[in-house]
Amino acid sequence: MPTTVSAYAATAPDQPLERTTIERRDVGPLDVRIDIKFAGICHSDIHTARGEWGGVQYPIVVGHEIAGVVAEVGSDVTKYAVGDRVGVGCMVNSCGECEQCQKGLEQYCLKGNIGTYDGTDVDGTPTQGGYSQQVVVTEKFVLRIPDGLELDVAAPLLCAGITTYSPLHHWGAGPGTKVAVVGMGGLGHMAVKLAHALGADVTVLSQSLKKQEDGLRLGADRYFATSDPETFTELASSFDLIINTVSAEIDLNAYLGLLAVDGTMVNVGAPPTPLPVQVFSLIPSRRSFAGSAIGSIGETQEMLDFCAEHGIGAEIEVINADQVNEAWERVLKSDVRYRFVIDTSTLV
Repeated sequence: MPTTVSAYAATAPDQPLERTTIERRDVGPLDVRIDIKFAGICHSDIHTARGEWGGVQYPIVVGHEIAGVVAEVGSDVTKYAVGDRVGVGCMVNSCGECEQCQKGLEQYCLKGNIGTYDGTDVDGTPTQGGYSQQVVVTEKFVLRIPDGLELDVAAPLLCAGITTYSPLHHWGAGPGTKVAVVGMGGLGHMAVKLAHALGADVTVLSQSLKKQEDGLRLGADRYFATSDPETFTELASSFDLIINTVSAEIDLNAYLGLLAVDGTMVNVGAPPTPLPVQVFSLIPSRRSFAGSAIGSIGETQEMLDFCAEHGIGAEIEVINADQVNEAWERVLKSDVRYRFVIDTSTLV
């Protein structure tokens, strides 16, 4: 029988989240039921719940940075047992059959992966996310959280961590490479930590210098204010890789001018409006402008293990569930250093 659990849901794009109950499906042979302990708040949660990325089926429970403990496993589950520390990220299934899934790149499933929320689950019901007490996920899409990571600081790694680790890994950030991180927020602070741990030379490009002390403490070698026009003159043609983490409009062409020959700028922030690119920002230095979406299950596990090995967790502020609406407003004002995490025990 399905299980009824407490949750916080959006009922309309212009309404605050409300406490409610939702049903989680019965545990099938390959399913894992997870008692959620912590759920990170991602800006994507707000974009989705407020209908900024397209139509949404309400009510919707968001949250795709989930850390918890296995409460029940299906009869054919082999990887996990009751009591294991686990996580769930931005997807809970994929077709498993297309070329990308066969390559282990489920995030690029050609039929579309099934999102942790705002998707259609294998049983035909809408997927509901981590602002809740429990979730049921097929075994292949459950991640093991290493013992070296506390669950609260691990939760944001399931989105903010992998979203920045994947492009750093794919484009070869490491010793001898110069990496710039645009934005010093939930994604940006993880990009700084990870790029530093990978051995890259790291520069933060932020609107102002108000977070400079934090940036240098977390691993940046340099920190520049993009509100100062001299920044773009001084750093012209400097970087092998730029990770743009902001979800707001910026002058892409100015930032592309900071790339060295054969450099790449990767967008992981997702602004709701189109941004113009002049091809002559790219052609003269054979530069590339790219995007990157989260990471595969295998790469996410690799990232979690890497973080445990290097003592990397998110910088967090833990809140009770009834503070979620206030937290969302603070996210929109960039008033958090650097990720809110909901203590879901307060849903009881």
